[in-house]
Amino acid sequence: MNIIICGAGRVGFTIAKILLDQDHSITIIDQSSEDIQKINDQLDVKAIVGKATWPSVLEKANPSEADLLIAVTRNDEINMLICQIAHSIFKVPKKIARIRSQDYLSPKYNQLYSKENLPIDFIISPELEIAKSILRKLETPGALDNVTFAENKIRLLEILIEKNCPISNIKLNELTKKFPKLNANILGVIRDEKFVILKKNDLMQENDKVYVVINSSQIKETLQAFGHNEKIANKILIIGGGNIGFNLAKNIEENFDSARVKIIEKNKDRSEFIANELNNSIVINGNGLDEEVLNESNIDEVETVLALTNDDEDNLMISVLVEKVSKNKRTMALINKPNYSILQSSLKIDDLIDPRMTTVSTILKHVHKGTIETAYSILNGEYEVIEAEIIETSELINKELKNTNLPDEVRIGAILRNEEVIIPRSNFVFKKKDTVVFLSKRDHLPIIENMFRISSI
Repeated sequence: MNIIICGAGRVGFTIAKILLDQDHSITIIDQSSEDIQKINDQLDVKAIVGKATWPSVLEKANPSEADLLIAVTRNDEINMLICQIAHSIFKVPKKIARIRSQDYLSPKYNQLYSKENLPIDFIISPELEIAKSILRKLETPGALDNVTFAENKIRLLEILIEKNCPISNIKLNELTKKFPKLNANILGVIRDEKFVILKKNDLMQENDKVYVVINSSQIKETLQAFGHNEKIANKILIIGGGNIGFNLAKNIEENFDSARVKIIEKNKDRSEFIANELNNSIVINGNGLDEEVLNESNIDEVETVLALTNDDEDNLMISVLVEKVSKNKRTMALINKPNYSILQSSLKIDDLIDPRMTTVSTILKHVHKGTIETAYSILNGEYEVIEAEIIETSELINKELKNTNLPDEVRIGAILRNEEVIIPRSNFVFKKKDTVVFLSKRDHLPIIENMFRISSI
């Protein structure tokens, strides 16, 4: 595919790198000569310095030949205008825009994004997506991540193998004997910063991050098998009442009947706004780095603390302070700078939230060809877990799993067929309309896309 990316920041750079590795033709535009120089130094793409809102600049990217345009500049209005110009002048068939402002995202104004008005095919809201991803983490205490597939009937869990984990010394092919009722499939592990696809005689090791596909009805049983019996937190403290914190609080109110949320927000006007918008949450106007403010929130009673301010350093320090003033809390911190991830274990933070990869994963599902519905990125896009439907032209129909031409680094995790979740064995036969959840190395994605493809985009 010929893809134009407008915006060479962290998200734009990451998307360009991932898509380039998938053999797409990439052109990237940004008015920052410094950011474009970084692109030129590290990536083999066409890079243009200039304002993508200027038709003369956009024209240099050859938009008439483009299959897709992705607008991820730092400004909502610019992203919207880029999509309009790409449509009106250059007839780019598919356009994705990152939009942060909550006012633009109100369902009340959905008609704004029609082809007759503002032709944006897919809108990506990082704050909303991050809030959703945190909510999924809260739903599964004991898991590092929790991703839904196949209309929520299939889950991907990321679980850390801790010391004395009950299944760490069991060969993969013996797990079904020990847990015969468990409908699960281990796709692989991150070990020493590399993704490893385990063979049937392999063992999981301490500190492995395991990716396991399960029937959604067996979340509790799966976590127990890995030695986790934590309960869903009912008392939650959010520090930072920005769009992420605010949307998370709304989601908790809507989904967790028993949960009680407190929010600490240092801006007085913002505090008043979110207090008026929320129904059952308590809002405290103060600084989350102030020990007295934390005590005012009854920190000793809180079970989970989420540091979601706009400042990485504050989020790290808040997590450290929480550990100091009140032990045994689950802590999560929002971190935009990836280098800070090395501090997680030494600072004893349970989870770091990377908004960049959340946004990238959301965008990637709209880039893939064919009937691909959901895509989740692992190790900066080196691997992806993907949901796709088998259509009547697919070469997989009526083939046994063992007789397919799937590459070695593709693992079929689970299939949804007529509302039934199936963990496939080697003799499993694919059928039309099967929804398949699988792991693929990004090098193999063109092959996978062709297997599920119904159109050129």
